[in-house]
Amino acid sequence: MEGFLDFGAHLFKFLDNWTGFGRAALTATLAGSSTGITTLFGRRLLVGHWDALDVCNGLLGGFVAITSGCSVVEPGAAIVCGFCAARVLIGLNIVTLKLQFDDPLEATQLQGGCGAWGSIFTGLFAKKEFVIQAYNSGEAGVVRPYGLLLGGGWGLIGCQVIEVSVIAAWVSLTMGPVFFELDKLKMLRISIDEEVAGLDISSHGGYAYAAHLPEESHPRFCAD
Repeated sequence: MEGFLDFGAHLFKFLDNWTGFGRAALTATLAGSSTGITTLFGRRLLVGHWDALDVCNGLLGGFVAITSGCSVVEPGAAIVCGFCAARVLIGLNIVTLKLQFDDPLEATQLQGGCGAWGSIFTGLFAKKEFVIQAYNSGEAGVVRPYGLLLGGGWGLIGCQVIEVSVIAAWVSLTMGPVFFELDKLKMLRISIDEEVAGLDISSHGGYAYAAHLPEESHPRFCAD
């Protein structure tokens, strides 16, 4: 969380724009919290049990989504962004499961899905006054495009849609052949034995969590 607060807000500190700094930090916190809570309860309804990992992934998804517009949206809009990002994350997880798409880190869903939603969200909710504060740098009379739903027209949302489309096309064209070749060379997946044992054992030579250690190696505690 601290890393994403720095990621979105710290630039404004160097620009001596403390208003933008505070707004970016606040909206990032609200969006991340909104996504984390919504993902936790949404997944609980789907799978029937609580999972702390859902909160962690939800927080990350919210931070990714709000990064695009953290300095130019209202706090209330940031909560909406986070709520919708949770729906995007949960929905893409369902799709990838049905497609048997193996992405244990949920990187596609988090960085791709939530990031794309965040870009679209900025084109919808960026506020005119905040855009001027963040990007005009003292240019008098310059009106930059702002959110469609706030009366800014189609300029910004159009740019955001083009951006998302170009990024998706570029990644598909450049990385698609790489993954195809790796799959043909049987280098895309680890072996079944490594998958069952876990990469902590096969690649790092140990367990990541104490709960996975053999019983005899667990720390013992006794009362005097």
